[in-house]
Amino acid sequence: MNLPLLPRLNFPLQSAATLIELYIKASLATDKRFTGWSLSDRDPQVIEALLPFFGWIYQNYFRVKTDGWEHIPADTKVLLIGSHNGGLAAPDTVMMTYDWCRKFGAARPVYALMEPKMWQVFPGVARLAAQVGAIQARPQMAIVALQQGASVLIYPGGVQDVFRPYALRHQIHFCDRLGFVKLALEENVPIIPLISYGAHSTLVVLADLYPQLEQLHRAGLPWPFGLDPGVFPIYLGLPWGLAVGPWPNIPLPVSLHTRVCPAIVFERYGHEAARDRDYVYRCYQQVVTTMQSQLDHLVQTEEASLSD
Repeated sequence: MNLPLLPRLNFPLQSAATLIELYIKASLATDKRFTGWSLSDRDPQVIEALLPFFGWIYQNYFRVKTDGWEHIPADTKVLLIGSHNGGLAAPDTVMMTYDWCRKFGAARPVYALMEPKMWQVFPGVARLAAQVGAIQARPQMAIVALQQGASVLIYPGGVQDVFRPYALRHQIHFCDRLGFVKLALEENVPIIPLISYGAHSTLVVLADLYPQLEQLHRAGLPWPFGLDPGVFPIYLGLPWGLAVGPWPNIPLPVSLHTRVCPAIVFERYGHEAARDRDYVYRCYQQVVTTMQSQLDHLVQTEEASLSD
């Protein structure tokens, strides 16, 4: 794990103040605003206002290396499929969103499916994220976005992926969720895989206690906050030290390498292809196998450079 001292560079206080102001406004918004159910929640002006802060984080905190952006066509919608890491902070997701805006401009629409429970548990964060392009992780929202010509970002592994144990940090972990494949087939869009190295070292997930918690729930123990968390990790990370549960975290300043991989195009598309269960699963396996191969290569390259 590479944890150099944080460079003593001028922190963008004004940009941080802008982020805090926008967060407060989002937190105070009514429940009917920025719900993730409308594509019009995305606001390029809000995105532009946030870019200086995240640009500093990109350059000085995570010291991001990135490549492969030439695989995204300049004027065609795509389905971005990623493996994300690092707990609820998901630094690779945030940094790749920054790269998208830096390379294509805030006006080019991209929408990211986000867990609906975020609007219940962290409403301020969710409402601000909606202004950046987060939408409810529901099939109809992805379909509407694609049909309006926007690109869509999906992390099929969900919270199980982002909180997978540290020992699995270099594995694609999509939990046999096939919905994104059906979406690509129905809407006839290529899949662009997104991978990263380093983000799952910004915290260390030791284990997942969800199976034990689920047994206790079946025996009568209520879920925390009345919501099924889907995962219940034990992890080492800031600010808690040792955390039990899917609590928000401050990522450690680990250098990240993000990569956009070549497009995956299937043999056939359309409604009939999306209804063919065997074909859908073969396409799913093609995506996972391809992404795992790409991730293995990235890990090998990065770890070889660390040993030099």
